[in-house]
Amino acid sequence: MTSIVSRLIHSPSSSSRSLSTGLLRYGRSLSTESNRVDEPLKVEEAETVRAPPPPSEKLLVLGGNGFVGSHVCKEALDQGLSVSSLSRSGRSSIHESWVDRVEWHQGSLLVPESWKDVLNDVTSVISCVGGFGSNSHMYKINGTANINAIRAAAEKGVKRFVYVSAVDFGLAYYILKGYYEGKRAAEAELLSKFVYGGVILRPGFIHGTRQVGSMKIPLGLIGSPLEMVLQHAKPLNRIPLVGPLLTPPVNVTSVAKVAVRAATDPVFPPGIVDVYGILRYSEQK
Repeated sequence: MTSIVSRLIHSPSSSSRSLSTGLLRYGRSLSTESNRVDEPLKVEEAETVRAPPPPSEKLLVLGGNGFVGSHVCKEALDQGLSVSSLSRSGRSSIHESWVDRVEWHQGSLLVPESWKDVLNDVTSVISCVGGFGSNSHMYKINGTANINAIRAAAEKGVKRFVYVSAVDFGLAYYILKGYYEGKRAAEAELLSKFVYGGVILRPGFIHGTRQVGSMKIPLGLIGSPLEMVLQHAKPLNRIPLVGPLLTPPVNVTSVAKVAVRAATDPVFPPGIVDVYGILRYSEQK
């Protein structure tokens, strides 16, 4: 056996040369295949991959110069959103730096020609439109105006629509019939047009610092203590007639925070959020 191996080494025959050549070719093949596998794993190539930036969110606030609407605008700006507002009086009279960062539009939701281009490039809408007066006037402002906005937003392909409505205080329904009938008509339209992206907030009394002209009215002096007491009295709401009057007040900043989240968070559940839901969501980070 030793002599055979010795002859193969010192006097290679054709078969041994073939074996050697085959081994060399096999080695080259392994080396080549190894290179093929390694090349796509170069670190410098992986590091050059960049994900596209997230799409920009543009929020339209209806009634953005009002008590609730102004807080919604400010909250949205703090969240880094592009914010525009539509209202009958246009620009807010508040003298604060954030006002300059809002794109203000003047128009009436009851006159579609006055705001036909405002929805361009808008991804979500928050309506804070509402008002008081005669029954017919209240139905127009709380109902018809919001219904017009909901339909226009749906036609434009807006993703989410949040409507700041109001809780039914029981006896108040009969005193402000046009107000509540208008609110409920707008809610029904929203749930119909925005099945997966429509959110209705139903706060009760909204407190906070309200600015009327140059004067600031501290509604929180009354609302804040009541909120602390009544938010734990939910079972009392079931008492006929009197129960709804015990609905806890809610701070305007809480309403604004939840409204902006509902308008921009794709996993925020659609539907109606009562005052207890508003309080709960406002405490979440």
